[in-house]
Amino acid sequence: MSGHSDRGVVWLGSPAFPEAARAALDDDQLRANLKRATGTIRDKRIAVASELDDWEQLRAAAEAIKKRTARHLDRYLVRLEESVTAAGGTVHWAADAAEANRIVTELVRATGESEVVKVKSMATQEIGLNEHLAEAGITAYETDLAELIVQLGDDRPSHILVPAIHKNRSEVRELFAERMGEWGQPAPEGLTDDPAALAEAARRHLREKFLRAKVAVSGANFAVADTGTVVVVESEGNGRMCLTLPETLITVMGIEKVVPTWADLEVFLQLLPRSSTGERMNPYTSTWSGTTEADGPSEFHLVLLDNGRTDTLADTVGRQALACIRCSACLNVCPVFERTGGHAYGSVYPGPIGAVLTPQLVGVRSDIKSSAASLPFASTLCGACYDACPVKIDIPKLLVHLRAEVVEAKRGAGGLPTGEALAMKAAATVLGSPALLGAAQKAASLGGRALARNGRIGRLPGPFSGWSAERDTPAPPAESFRAWWRKNREGK
Repeated sequence: MSGHSDRGVVWLGSPAFPEAARAALDDDQLRANLKRATGTIRDKRIAVASELDDWEQLRAAAEAIKKRTARHLDRYLVRLEESVTAAGGTVHWAADAAEANRIVTELVRATGESEVVKVKSMATQEIGLNEHLAEAGITAYETDLAELIVQLGDDRPSHILVPAIHKNRSEVRELFAERMGEWGQPAPEGLTDDPAALAEAARRHLREKFLRAKVAVSGANFAVADTGTVVVVESEGNGRMCLTLPETLITVMGIEKVVPTWADLEVFLQLLPRSSTGERMNPYTSTWSGTTEADGPSEFHLVLLDNGRTDTLADTVGRQALACIRCSACLNVCPVFERTGGHAYGSVYPGPIGAVLTPQLVGVRSDIKSSAASLPFASTLCGACYDACPVKIDIPKLLVHLRAEVVEAKRGAGGLPTGEALAMKAAATVLGSPALLGAAQKAASLGGRALARNGRIGRLPGPFSGWSAERDTPAPPAESFRAWWRKNREGK
């Protein structure tokens, strides 16, 4: 695994996960919002997935397609470029975030426009496109309802599918009333927190932007190499407006989103909606191939983004993270995410998939003290994420793999050994010597019983206090099993 400091802003610079999570755990409202939202989506996903008798076969097929595509990614990307070009589009290759931002900015400037409308896109968040456009004097308007909420609040997304999952509807109503007028049409007087009223306020606010916009920017859920067809799925219709009304459409797509054929796409269009929103199909599935005269944008540009993906592909274990289809099923079943939310991960990609994808895209070796290096440890390794993943990414295996990478990176950096390293070395010495182990057990028994009250150890001293602060430990027995065995069984 290699790391480069110029890969972009996948990492948003928050504190290390343990520190950020501790602050999130103190927010009772946040935890209540998360529990309600993730529980609802989780239950819907289980219900609709169980309707399909071949659900596990679909998962296996998706896994196989992703593996085959990754092995021959260069071939499929070249085929995609040929197909898009033949259909009237233009393909641009971006090695990193800086190059992708430069390409998009130049394309917008070439139109003479100073604003764009945007479809919800993880790739453009990854490279910090909105901020880069703003520096160039170009305003980007988010049109997805949840992304609009995040933008109005000068906030950060906290979920892959529902970026504003950390907000309840009362908080959204207050935000609309206070900030909508600064970005365009204000919220109506007397706005309530009724979901229909909030959606109508957003619709009226966005309508004028859709009708005047000449340039749109989108991401892509998939792209079919054989036909050059790009696919965006969504639930609100805002994406359809952005993809059809403007004169110029610019799509930024991670290179891992390509699929070889339409038959392959059919597998994912069954898995994605059920895994993400708990729907049998997405309300809006937009597909387009290049340009068509008098129908939709007259110019189409596809920006193929690397930004650390080929380095990730070189890791034979870690590469399976690139199979992610951004459904967020792993977030909705994760006990850690449900209690901390997405902001604690400090990444565009939160939750279990973020814990394995972000460190690879950012590179833990570039700065072993970075907060990205803490993400592989942000898990209980319960395995719920693997069971929920529609493409069967073995996230627990990747977490363990990346933990080893982080430890090796720290060891290779030199300097003073960490307390953890010293503790492990001491443990290895004790466990390797029967005499030392016996003495340690005896000392622990005496000390533990001295600290115990009513058969339980309360708060342990020194560095062990972190363990005992959240749990009670039974007092150790007066005699260890080894001592009992030696006295009662050895030699018989």
